[in-house]
Amino acid sequence: MMALSSLESCNAEVIEVENSLGAVRPAAEDYAEEAVQALRDGKVIALPTDTLYGFACDACSSEAVNRIYDIKGRKHTSPLAICVGDVSDIERFAVTDHLPSGLLDSLLPGPVTVILSRGALSVLEKSLNPGLDSIGVRVPDSNFIRAVSRGLGRAIALTSANLSGQPSSVCINDFQNLWQECAFVYDGGVLPSGRTGSTIVDLTRAGKYRILRPGSAKEETVAIIEKHSLVEDEAVSQ
Repeated sequence: MMALSSLESCNAEVIEVENSLGAVRPAAEDYAEEAVQALRDGKVIALPTDTLYGFACDACSSEAVNRIYDIKGRKHTSPLAICVGDVSDIERFAVTDHLPSGLLDSLLPGPVTVILSRGALSVLEKSLNPGLDSIGVRVPDSNFIRAVSRGLGRAIALTSANLSGQPSSVCINDFQNLWQECAFVYDGGVLPSGRTGSTIVDLTRAGKYRILRPGSAKEETVAIIEKHSLVEDEAVSQ
């Protein structure tokens, strides 16, 4: 259940509220190094993106990744996305050379998760989403998480900050019952895009795209993709 049902509750000011297992901080770049160190130490943190609040950890730490699954009560068959600081980082983790020039820079940073093939040269740990040859990649239009990503220098594993099957979180009070599971909770206020999350688009096939989740930016995403001459993938049966 959501800790508080009304979005009005999100306006409560919660700055540096300590508890026995963690602390709430403002999502300000002054705190980015603290967040980076927590990730390096194998901890889970909660922080805002440009769509929803998320749980994040070092994607190279299998123990931390497992901790996220435990916190959410999520099945390990449900994959996690990764977050990187800049579009130029994506090619380290996924195959991008089949995409039209400028496509990723037009989509990102923004409220879009792009699904790409991992490829043989990906530096991602094979323990992340084992058995899958694709990966969801985000570059949120959010300064704090991008600063943390750049500081870590590796991919961040990222998923929504809520119990599996429960509504997503647009403010930290929405998941107050899970604060104690995190080393730090970074408060960026109420996020304005609603609870639909990012638009998820499969770009694994050359010249094709497929919208897997409409999310908050479907129309804009499709317009950008089709401007780059990709066509909707109709090979997958309904």
